[in-house]
Amino acid sequence: MLSNLPLFPEQASTVAESVDTLYVFLVLISAFFSVLIFALLLYFAIKYRRRSDVERPAPIHGDLRLELLWIVVPLGLTMVMFIWCAKVFFHMATPPAEAIEISAVGKQWMWKFQHPSGHREINELHVPVGRAVKLTMSSEDVLHDFYVPAFRVKMDVLPGRFTTAWFEATKTGTFHLFCAEYCGTVHSGMIGKVIVMTPAAYESWLSGDAAGETMAETGAKLFGQLGCHTCHSDRSDARGPSLTGIFGREVSLQDGSRVSADENYLRESILKPNAKVVEGYRPIMPTFQGQISEAGLMQIVAYIRSLSGREGSMN
Repeated sequence: MLSNLPLFPEQASTVAESVDTLYVFLVLISAFFSVLIFALLLYFAIKYRRRSDVERPAPIHGDLRLELLWIVVPLGLTMVMFIWCAKVFFHMATPPAEAIEISAVGKQWMWKFQHPSGHREINELHVPVGRAVKLTMSSEDVLHDFYVPAFRVKMDVLPGRFTTAWFEATKTGTFHLFCAEYCGTVHSGMIGKVIVMTPAAYESWLSGDAAGETMAETGAKLFGQLGCHTCHSDRSDARGPSLTGIFGREVSLQDGSRVSADENYLRESILKPNAKVVEGYRPIMPTFQGQISEAGLMQIVAYIRSLSGREGSMN
């Protein structure tokens, strides 16, 4: 029903209807109380206006029932909105475990995507219908924002860290992709499209385009070119911690704290290796700041993920 209204974009993802329903509920609640408050203001202004200079208003006595009413009703509505919003938020923030993982890099003024198989795209993203897709995103320069109105998906793409978003398309077709954060003089031209295909057509598209190396394979090659294997090995006398199976695990640090070895931790360890030094090792790793592109960082992270048997493929 809501998709037929001219103010609403087409609904084309599993979360679109729930987002629209919540939005309409919030708008209706706001409109109802706005009209009620202004109507009461007008009514009281007329009813209790001063009619003469000698008129004195009658004393006002408190009413506990009325006070409880305007405490309980707003509190109840606020809790309903909070719980409803939290449910939608956590659903949108938690991608399914079986989601296809695709890397996305924002750059003035284009979107660059790479599939686990190695396929690369610019300003176009091909995905299958009925399958969850998780995007791991970063920016090469300034703040961008990944926004697909038909999917109701919008997430900041930040320089200096990874952010994630996910969606599951419910219909095939071509849908608009925008940058929803002002990023420079050609911001309005930073547009693209998401092409949703049937699973069979998507598989045909993957097989019909020479992909070359997978992200993990490219990351392994870059890992070797940078000499990372000289310190990060499985030997007991290695100068750096072993990376086999480290992804997703908790790591003990020199300061006694523990941190989860997720994408952002690995990224920080490559660019700022002395920020969080693993317990039992010396802070001797050099920084690779400025030597690796955002795409290269994602490829190395994909390689380290593969050492834990987690490559984000379709299998």
